[in-house]
Amino acid sequence: MTRIVIVEDELDIASVVQDYLRHAGYDTEHFADGQSALERIVAAPPDLTLLDIMLPRLAGIEVLRRAREHTAHPIIMLTARIEEVDRLLGLELGADDYVCKPFSPRELVARVRAVLRRTAPAPAVAAQGAPGDAPGLVLDDVHWRASLDGTPLNLTRREFGLLQVLSRHPGRIFSRARLLELAYDDTVDVTERAIDSHVKNLRRKLGAVTPAHDWIRSVYGVGFAWEAPPPA
Repeated sequence: MTRIVIVEDELDIASVVQDYLRHAGYDTEHFADGQSALERIVAAPPDLTLLDIMLPRLAGIEVLRRAREHTAHPIIMLTARIEEVDRLLGLELGADDYVCKPFSPRELVARVRAVLRRTAPAPAVAAQGAPGDAPGLVLDDVHWRASLDGTPLNLTRREFGLLQVLSRHPGRIFSRARLLELAYDDTVDVTERAIDSHVKNLRRKLGAVTPAHDWIRSVYGVGFAWEAPPPA
C-alpha cells in the first residue's frame, strides 16, 4: 500500500488529512514536529510526504533540505506562507508541489494522486543508462539517479530533469523558458531564476567529480548548453 507521511503540527488539520487519505486507500503516518519526521523519512522513505513549513523543533524548509540529501521521493509542501521567497526556496531544494492553506481535503487528495502519478517510475531499461547518455555519465530514468565516472551525483529530482534534457542534446542551446517547459512537466510555479540556481548546483556536483571540465556552458543572453569533453 502507498505510504504517505504527514508532517503537520496542527492536530485538527492532520486528523482530517489522515481520514481523507485513508479513505482514498493510502497508508499514513503522522508527525507533529520536524525532527521526528526527518528521522523517520531518512530511515524509511515513504512514497510521498506532506510537509508543513511552520513546524516545532525543525522548520519544514530545513526538513526538506536535509531529506533531499537522502531521498528523492515526492514532497508536497503545506503552507500559509505564500511569499515568493518561500516558493522559490522550496523549489530549489526539491519540493514537488505546494498546497496553500486553507485547502479542501478533496483537493489535497487530488493533488497527492497527481504527484504520485507524475513521479511514478515508468517501466524502462534499468540503471545502465539510456542511449545518448554522455560518456561516463549514467542516468537511471527509473529511480532518478545519476552518476559520473562511477560517482553518485545525489541530485534532486529537478536537477535530474535538467541534467537529462541538457546531457542528451550535447551542444544544443536551450533557453531558460525551454528548459522550464522540458524539465518541469507539471504545474508548479517555477521561475527562470530557479533554473539558474539548479544549473549552479549541477555545475558544483559535476565539477566535484571532474574539476577540469565545465559540463554546462552559459550562452550570454540565451541560455545553457551541454559541453561534452574533447576526445582523449
